[in-house]
Amino acid sequence: MAEGPVSRQELIRRRRGGGFVGRRRELAVFRENLARGPGADTYQFLFHVHGLAGVGKSTLLRRWETAAQEEGAVTAVVGEDVHSAIEAMETISDQLARQGCALKSFDKHLAAYRQSCHEADAASAVPAGDGEGGPAAPASSSSAFAAQLGVAGLGLVPGIGAFSSAVRPEHVAAGLDRARAALSSRLRSHDDVQLVLSPLKVLTPQFLADLGYVAGRRPWVVLLIDTYERTAPLLDSWLRDMLITEAYGTVPVNIQAVLAGQGRLDAACWGDSLDLVTEIPLQPFTEDEARALLAARGVTDERVVEVILRLSGRLPVLLDALARSRPQGVDAVGDPSDTAVERFLKWETDPARRDTILACALPLHIDEDIYRAIAPDYSTDGFRWLRGLPFLTEQAGRYRYHDVIRAPMLRVQRSRSPVQWRQRHAHLASAFGTWRRDQEEGLSPDGYWDDAAWRDHRRNETYHLLCAQDRSALPEALHDTVRACGHSAESLRRWAQLLLQAGQDSDSDDLVRTGRRLLEPAGRVSGDVAALTVLLTTPGLGTEGQALAYALRGRQYRLDDQYDRALGDYKAALTLNPDLARAYGGRGNTYRHMRRYEAALTDYGQAVRLAPNASLYFINRGSAYYQLRRYEEALADFDHALGLDRHNAWAMVFRGMLHHRVHRHEEALADFTDAITVDPEYAWAYAARGDVHLTQGHHEQALADLDRSLALEPDSAWPRCWRGETHRALGHYEEALADFDRAIALSPECGWFPYQSALVMRLTGAPAEAHQWQRAMDIYEAKALSAEGAGDLARSNLLVLLCALPDWERAEEQLRSFLSYSPSHHQIGEALDDLADLQRTVPVAPDMLASILSRLRDALGAT
Repeated sequence: MAEGPVSRQELIRRRRGGGFVGRRRELAVFRENLARGPGADTYQFLFHVHGLAGVGKSTLLRRWETAAQEEGAVTAVVGEDVHSAIEAMETISDQLARQGCALKSFDKHLAAYRQSCHEADAASAVPAGDGEGGPAAPASSSSAFAAQLGVAGLGLVPGIGAFSSAVRPEHVAAGLDRARAALSSRLRSHDDVQLVLSPLKVLTPQFLADLGYVAGRRPWVVLLIDTYERTAPLLDSWLRDMLITEAYGTVPVNIQAVLAGQGRLDAACWGDSLDLVTEIPLQPFTEDEARALLAARGVTDERVVEVILRLSGRLPVLLDALARSRPQGVDAVGDPSDTAVERFLKWETDPARRDTILACALPLHIDEDIYRAIAPDYSTDGFRWLRGLPFLTEQAGRYRYHDVIRAPMLRVQRSRSPVQWRQRHAHLASAFGTWRRDQEEGLSPDGYWDDAAWRDHRRNETYHLLCAQDRSALPEALHDTVRACGHSAESLRRWAQLLLQAGQDSDSDDLVRTGRRLLEPAGRVSGDVAALTVLLTTPGLGTEGQALAYALRGRQYRLDDQYDRALGDYKAALTLNPDLARAYGGRGNTYRHMRRYEAALTDYGQAVRLAPNASLYFINRGSAYYQLRRYEEALADFDHALGLDRHNAWAMVFRGMLHHRVHRHEEALADFTDAITVDPEYAWAYAARGDVHLTQGHHEQALADLDRSLALEPDSAWPRCWRGETHRALGHYEEALADFDRAIALSPECGWFPYQSALVMRLTGAPAEAHQWQRAMDIYEAKALSAEGAGDLARSNLLVLLCALPDWERAEEQLRSFLSYSPSHHQIGEALDDLADLQRTVPVAPDMLASILSRLRDALGAT
């Protein structure tokens, strides 16, 4: 916006506002850009300020922010405390709200995201020492979430279940995304699942939409991203996609962004967009600018000026820090061994304040509580004085020393008095430990890592223990880093930064190396294995920490289908800690993925013995019994799980599916209804209840439940198939075919869906019938060669399919093959149920079918 005439006094006020000296050219560039207006060809919407630490980038950003506000802009500043794009959006939203421009819809979606993550975490959370997965990351991958449930891929997870009207275990191999289905079964809607699995894809468009609304009401929206050298690995791609492309929607042109960091933008990310970025390189002040700043602070003695110029390197932050006390004379001004910090402290005449300045540099950040723990004579005025020092910057109510000042202050204290250095850090560790324990009073041990305040206290406590060189600190710090791996990628990154910072500040090369090695994989999507491998090869990690690291790495290997490696890591974990229930549970899950159900049962038994109050292990073991068709034992475990947690909707649904399998349909309906009462948005509970209604011939009730399930989770294949079967029974053939087509698209490797589609096509005379028969045939013939559950059920379904064609000669051969594998009572019963359903659906030769049914009944009587 064009600027009107101003008075001489106003011009002087602006130039001196906030003590800002120098950088006139850079300030002019920004003001002139605002004056052009967003429609001008020369208008710039993206700036990048870069230069050395202490060169004044943050100060310039604050001045630019003031200049923008003077033009009517609404502004937000994002600092290094954000550890994800979501946190960046939340920070911006909070600041805009304080300026009367709330992003209401985004805030609502963000709250929904937090709640969905909480529900997913609560669903997968495992009591201390008894869970295979531990607390999950709010935006963890679907497979990781499923691993934490410990029931992924086995057909017994609500939302995964592979069951027709008889709830068949063959459908375990249906090929759904196991973890997505697990999330779908727990969260309230498909939108909630997408929100947890792909939060940026959901939240960013809403963020931009709200930001666009604000931009329509205000002349400018200016977003300033400071200390970008630290946040670039987390924000680069997201910011580029948001500001340059339309990946998340359009961005109004009057939204300006300013990035400020030490280095240049990453060419690999920004390379083809650098022509759209206005680079503002900052160098140390010229001598004239430095002298002008000192004069503005009242430092005019040439001897003092020369010392300051030499010691500061003309870095603005050091110039300002050394000049603030306005020294009028110094002793030994030419002493080259003096440092900027020593010179600054020499000019502070109050010994108590001088000591307080040094002591308050020790913590990573300072607030009034920390100041109270540090300052020898605490007073509110003292903290007000401290936070007014020029080298402290405020972020979210806390203050941080500028790195250029803090680093030499730490070196001075560490070298001057190593004993006092250790004592002060030990004192701070004790303070943070007290606050951590106070925070624990309102939490269960399972919830510590999910509590942001607890994690913050724990990080600071650990940092100070490491700096105090406490001998017990390193093993516990490394153990906590292992726990951070199990919690989330953001937690891992924070703990890696903690180790690096503690190493730099305490002059420990080993810690620095460890922190850097961990930071490399910390930002990668699949960095858990690499990070855990680093930790396992780091001296100092204790036995329990190593055992946990092996268990967590084994989980990741299992998620990547590297079962042999997973088993190796679980074995190593149990060798180190034979009482680690999580390792038994994880190895049991691995065996179950490999269809080694007996081995899985053995490990689940150990997990149950070690963690008898963990309902999850009883559910896991019950599912293994279920796969082996040992239904009474499975029922006992599900009952026990509900005894431990009577509101566990999962256990209700699991038990309901078992009741359905053994034809106790009323008990199944009761369990599913109870689950829906506990969680009215439980999509799979509606689907499973709908399947029972379908089995009983209650088609309208089945349709209502299946419609509700698919409204909550539209991409679930089995509810789609069951609704197709219901439509077929009601004569709604067009709707049935549409549902079967969608089920096939969702799970193309499942033979049951094309089989059902072919039945409807026979009823309607559709020309594609032969194609669907062949498709189902190819799938079942391939699966009939596989082991255990998938193979025996495929042989049963192949028999049903050959009767439906009909191909009686091959059906007879398949019957002999099926019976040669000594199928169980329930397997034979399922084949009889399917043939009965076939007989009700399409015409088949009754004499030929009667012979097959008779031989199956004979075999059933013999089992």
